[in-house]
Amino acid sequence: MPRTRIKICGLTREEDVRAAVEAGADAIGFVFYPPSPRYVDFQRAAALARLVPPFVTVVGLFVNAGREYVDNALKAVPLQVLQFHGDESEADCVGFGLPYIKAARMRQGFDLLKYAASFPEAQGLLLDAFVEGYGGGGETFDWSLIPSGLPLPLILSGGLNAGNVTEAVQRVRPWAVDVSSGVEAAKGIKDAARITEFVAGVQNAHG
Repeated sequence: MPRTRIKICGLTREEDVRAAVEAGADAIGFVFYPPSPRYVDFQRAAALARLVPPFVTVVGLFVNAGREYVDNALKAVPLQVLQFHGDESEADCVGFGLPYIKAARMRQGFDLLKYAASFPEAQGLLLDAFVEGYGGGGETFDWSLIPSGLPLPLILSGGLNAGNVTEAVQRVRPWAVDVSSGVEAAKGIKDAARITEFVAGVQNAHG
């Protein structure tokens, strides 16, 4: 079983970036979706990104953003991967010169294999629970809904925390896990101890 990568998303403070890096996160995420309580503007994200050392990936999260908005983000922030969480098509996600991840909101009757085929250039699929609105619902979904034979690396999200991530990794065997609300003291405010416990939970899944 390969090592499960870890992304901590929705970072808004310097101390949270440092805590994620020190705990061993492989990637950190900035939310560029203004309605989100974890939203940061480009100037703020650029300042936070300067704290990120080599070999930790900086990810920008967008929801139904126009191309100009994404381009402006790329001019201001040293992003390495784009993450699209809305109703974007493949055409909306490509052409920025960076790899992208596409989120899928899981619920009964959702054909994930057909969905994956619609995004052939994606670097990975991020599976989240279906909630009203976009992102940050903090709810798990039924992992048995995940079909075998996905053509893209699987990133598991949705309601993960230190208490359930070991079981999640052992059952789903994702390439990576993505957490936001599960390591927070309040919306947009991460808790260093919870981040450390979450990373330990992932590591425990490997024995």
